Amino acid sequence: MRYQNTYINLDTRLYHEQPPTPLDNPRAGHFNMKVAQQLGWTDDENLMTNWVEILGGQYVPADFKPLAMVYAGHQFGQWAGQLGDGRGLLMAQVLDNNNQLQDLHLKGIGLTPYSRMGDGRAVLRSTIREYLCGHALTQLGVPSSNALGFVVSDTRVRRERMEAGAALMRVADSHIRLGHIEWIASFAPDLLTEFTDYMIDTYYPECRDSDAPILTFLTTVVERTARMIADWQLIGFAHGVMNTDNLSITCSTLDFGPFGFMERFNPAWINNHSDYTGRYAYQNQPAIGHWNLNAWLPHFMRLEGVTREALADCLAPYEATFMQHYQQGLCRKLGLPHAKESLTLAFEWLTLLEDNLLDYTNSFRALLGLVAPNEHHYEEQLLSTMTNELSDDAKQIWQDWSTRYVAQIKQLPLALEQVIDDMQHNNPVYVLRNSMAQRAITAAEQGQFEEVSRVFDLLANPYQVQAIATLLDTMPPTPHAPQMPISCSS
Repeated sequence: MRYQNTYINLDTRLYHEQPPTPLDNPRAGHFNMKVAQQLGWTDDENLMTNWVEILGGQYVPADFKPLAMVYAGHQFGQWAGQLGDGRGLLMAQVLDNNNQLQDLHLKGIGLTPYSRMGDGRAVLRSTIREYLCGHALTQLGVPSSNALGFVVSDTRVRRERMEAGAALMRVADSHIRLGHIEWIASFAPDLLTEFTDYMIDTYYPECRDSDAPILTFLTTVVERTARMIADWQLIGFAHGVMNTDNLSITCSTLDFGPFGFMERFNPAWINNHSDYTGRYAYQNQPAIGHWNLNAWLPHFMRLEGVTREALADCLAPYEATFMQHYQQGLCRKLGLPHAKESLTLAFEWLTLLEDNLLDYTNSFRALLGLVAPNEHHYEEQLLSTMTNELSDDAKQIWQDWSTRYVAQIKQLPLALEQVIDDMQHNNPVYVLRNSMAQRAITAAEQGQFEEVSRVFDLLANPYQVQAIATLLDTMPPTPHAPQMPISCSS
């Protein structure tokens, strides 16, 4: 691998160097060969031979420079003070095959000075969920961290019960969070200029060509955050805990805890059972993104030439960027151009889904069975299942909507094949449903990782119907069944 360990060259107040605390008897869970190839990991026989020992913390290669980052943050809207990597270490930074800097971050590997009341460990269930979710989002085309692999061990970890300790090697284009700046502003303000320069030079060098590099950098982060959250909304993804310390400056999805993918469409869905007020409900994610950025930006007023008015201008594009990206994506899911008539149909369609608690992923995919009948048998079955769930009144609304929708499709100056292709590439067949992840976890806790492997392979091609799928992979809960609550405990 091509190592480029630059974070360790920053002021030592920003991190604590330490080796991982090894797990007992680590064993292979799953290895992501595609990520390994992208990193150049597969070119190093030592890394390939010893990957289990590396992820288990028993062996640290010579070019790794493990450190725990310190940062701060707002959690559930309240200032939480100093936080940091309480159970993870930035092991190395490398340039991948696209010359993109990637962080290798080992999660679940022991206590650090920032562990607070934690034990520095991760359990198998949360490790599998993060491993599969990063993979799922990446393959869905949503900016996200991914993972090289994970291991399980004989180390016992207490959560609600005693569980197997595990570790995951997370791969992300950065682990710098909005909370890094919040920590610097509160505890080391003299570092703000140096750290801002580092962020720009390392992750946004193109901003140096601007007359105002700092403001251009901040505006770019705002716009990229808006697009990332629009991608979440389009795919039905709810992060569950959008604290400022869980948002990355590169705007890739980071820190998977009580996440979930929408099943029965309910915009007010709260997937984190600790979110008592619904702050991080699916429908609130765009507003929370804005709130977090609004809490982050004022710290840069300490820098020369950065005024409150200039920062307001940086934040101003957020809403328009989000709406444009979301609306364009929503129209693509229907195979329609971004236009007023298309948006009218799109929002009527979402209302139909919500009013009848239809499955979000299946219903969008089912429209292929309407647009191209007799050509897409899987989607025709989805369409039949969907319409059978409708009441008589709802069926009338559906008939009216579908007639107008098909008529608009027929008026497009595009070949039907192009419309179908657009719909297929914007409406997945498979997302990581909580029940799917739980079945893989249950098997893994019995020492059987075949289901993790099968789900991983299924999610590698989420836009194509696959022979390895089972009926359970696409089956939503019954319409009024409570959705599986997900805990932050991991």
